[in-house]
Amino acid sequence: MIDTANTVRRNILVLGATGGTGRHIVAQALAQGHAVTALVRSPDKAKDLAGARLVTGDARDEAALRAAVIGQEAVVIALGTPASPFREVTLLSTATRALIAAMKAERVSRLVAISGIGAGDSRGHGGFLFDRLIFPLLLRHVYADKDRQEALVRNSGLDWTLVRPAILNDKPGRGTLRATDDLSGFNGGVISREDVARFVIGEVADPKWIGRSPLVFW
Repeated sequence: MIDTANTVRRNILVLGATGGTGRHIVAQALAQGHAVTALVRSPDKAKDLAGARLVTGDARDEAALRAAVIGQEAVVIALGTPASPFREVTLLSTATRALIAAMKAERVSRLVAISGIGAGDSRGHGGFLFDRLIFPLLLRHVYADKDRQEALVRNSGLDWTLVRPAILNDKPGRGTLRATDDLSGFNGGVISREDVARFVIGEVADPKWIGRSPLVFW
């Protein structure tokens, strides 16, 4: 059971709300009493996000983002992109660049962006299977864009946190996790989307990792 007695309520915009992790973020945020706005391209895919305010638009469209950002106290990027072995990926960096401009224009400073193990200086810490097979064969273009996204966030001047989940799964959350930005000796690890969402909402309500890139894992 979630104890909401002492939760600080926030107005939160979620990008990627219809994705696997995004749905958990929306559900948990609403359960804790936050006011959630979800920017979605297809309202039909968001019909089950009961309680969230839906704004239709493309996450790469700065005008749509500015409209959605108005009145928010924090923004969560939970955008995902499928494996792309052959084609360049630009969604994450393009959307993040547009969002940063929109947040600055509307004077919203708190940004929590979900990246992933293998981005930036966490490359090479995903375990043998991920580092030697999955990453180079399926995800190198995705992670090239995650690297661009992370650089944009770091240089944004916003109050940012980059959350790097270990290998994601859809198992029930444990309610506990570990977070570190000291990668020495770390190699591999897993975590559920539900627990990643719990960490993200915690960072919105009570920030502890501003200006840092915690790796979260079981």
